Amino acid sequence: MSSRDDLIRTTIELMRERGVAGTGIADILEGSGRSRRTVYLNFPGGKSELVDAATRTAGGYITGLIEAAIAKSTGRTDMVERVGATWRRVLVSSGFRSGCPIVAATLGRPDSGAAADAAGEVFETWIALLANRFEGDGRGATAARRAATTIIAAIEGAVIVSSATRSTQPLDDVEASLLAMYGDR
Repeated sequence: MSSRDDLIRTTIELMRERGVAGTGIADILEGSGRSRRTVYLNFPGGKSELVDAATRTAGGYITGLIEAAIAKSTGRTDMVERVGATWRRVLVSSGFRSGCPIVAATLGRPDSGAAADAAGEVFETWIALLANRFEGDGRGATAARRAATTIIAAIEGAVIVSSATRSTQPLDDVEASLLAMYGDR
């Protein structure tokens, strides 16, 4: 793995657990095993540029997971259940410490406006993917976008509440509600 990749991977991990404000260069260096010089050779803009790159990388990875869930799903119910199961694994395996790096970037606007803007682009991509899936099921464009936005916002919120309460119950409840509204009937 390249120095740049190590720095990005470490930054994503730290953002998921600590947010952008809680992710310092010293922590990134310690976690990646890289030197301070390496950060500035790869990211002349410092932490802000590194957090932006980490957000875009994490966004691309999660977008791939969403695309796979859509491609493998047998219907809307299966798709929502796959996304819920993925988040349950992340939350439980991390002891409820790891959240969504895209949410962390959004909330980190004071430290990196570019990363927050990148997070907005990532959310729009996810909404578009789900909206296309819903349009494929015969929903109109407006209804499909509303459903997709509701699903993304509800799941992201459920992950935050689950992390705060150290329980998957909020995610379970949101998933059940989403299935009642948008599942296969």
